[in-house]
Amino acid sequence: MVRIADQKKDFPQWYLDVIEQADLSDYSSVKGCIIFKPYGYAIWEAIQRDLDDRIKKLGVQNAYFPLFIPESIIAKEKDHIEGFAPECAVVTHGGGKELSEKLYIRPTSETIIYSTFAKWIHSHRDLPLKINQWANIVRWEMRTRPFLRTMEFLWQEGHTAHSSKEDADNMAESVLKMYSDFDKETLAIPVLTGKKPEHEKFAGALYTLCTEALAKDGKVIQAGTSHNLGQGFSEAYEVSYLDKDEKRQMPWMTSWGVSTRLIGTLIVVHGDEKGLRLPPRIAPIQVVIVPIFKTDEERKKVLEIANSLNDSLEGIRVNIDDREGKSPGYKFNEWEVKGVPVRIEIGPKDLENKQAIIVRRDNGEKDAVPLDSINTDSMSALLDLIQKSLFEQAESFLQSNTRTTKSYEEFKKIIDNEGGFVWMPWDGESVTAEKIQSETKASIRLIDDSSGETDPYSEKPAKHMALYAKAY
Repeated sequence: MVRIADQKKDFPQWYLDVIEQADLSDYSSVKGCIIFKPYGYAIWEAIQRDLDDRIKKLGVQNAYFPLFIPESIIAKEKDHIEGFAPECAVVTHGGGKELSEKLYIRPTSETIIYSTFAKWIHSHRDLPLKINQWANIVRWEMRTRPFLRTMEFLWQEGHTAHSSKEDADNMAESVLKMYSDFDKETLAIPVLTGKKPEHEKFAGALYTLCTEALAKDGKVIQAGTSHNLGQGFSEAYEVSYLDKDEKRQMPWMTSWGVSTRLIGTLIVVHGDEKGLRLPPRIAPIQVVIVPIFKTDEERKKVLEIANSLNDSLEGIRVNIDDREGKSPGYKFNEWEVKGVPVRIEIGPKDLENKQAIIVRRDNGEKDAVPLDSINTDSMSALLDLIQKSLFEQAESFLQSNTRTTKSYEEFKKIIDNEGGFVWMPWDGESVTAEKIQSETKASIRLIDDSSGETDPYSEKPAKHMALYAKAY
């Protein structure tokens, strides 16, 4: 029997229970690392397929760079290495001997990639250079949670070089839009997008853009980032080119990425008291058919119709659950916790009535539908409705939990009681943001340049409207 903690009473345990019961991952013998089980990895594969197509439409090509980065290379960009130093894993021995130079296991790949760009970029004709890699990353996290924060995780990281700041700005913005569109269209997750404050930007970046999603416990989760790195990395790694006037210039860089944290985001945004609710476009199984029978004769007849339905649903990811030794109720619960968008139930009585029972995972609606009306077109239409329904539910939750205040006392009450996003005037000082975070655990997620108000905490003129929230 599926046992899941109450989502409203113990959200952290609910999250762990869903991962276990949905068979998404297992714990590794290395603390802080997880094993992706087939169903969990299938979700990541679906994310990869969709996102990889979008990335290539931006003119980006896939490549792969080494896992190990020599210390002499990673140390060239001062701000970058200082930002990542506490999270770095370092190899000091290899082949039974102490290494003459330490090797860093990549926490991100700007350093190794841009030292390579220095070999590839010589002329303005070599620009723009747009590269992406699908890879694993290691960051020595002390407090981990499956998918949301692990020591090793999977991601894509894009790296581009441009001849002007304008081109780099356009690239960073295009990537942000790509991520936002992907979140909404494929993951059915509404997100807020914008710029990070200076003290929260990526180490070594000119500025950082991001997408932010809202979980059902009122905390937010960063779903993707896009950075304009300026020319700092070009200078540190001696990347240069001759422009049309034969003058030496340094390219402007961007980097950007999303990770397997998106799987955790799917869970906390869409999950309910029964478990996962997967958007059809990302679900490894879109339709599960559960035959119901007691005798061998009934089994034969029901399975014949089940297989016929499967054949009629061409292009749709279907699974027939004909396992013996498991009751229909057990199967229903299992597929509900796994978040399969549609369940089709077929029993002897249904055959007599030439119908099947269709159950929607997004809202639990159950309908008797004529067998001859179940086909690729009708099921595709239903899956589209479910995709839209999940997005609308999440968007309604986001809108109702995004507030604005000019009072610090009201701000504290909202953060402590309701959670969610809160817009509040900010004086632009990192000290103010850090004090607010220390008192409330709410950090600035995004900033908006429009203000003209007074920061209610410092009582200084506000430079921005800041979006605060407690975050994962």
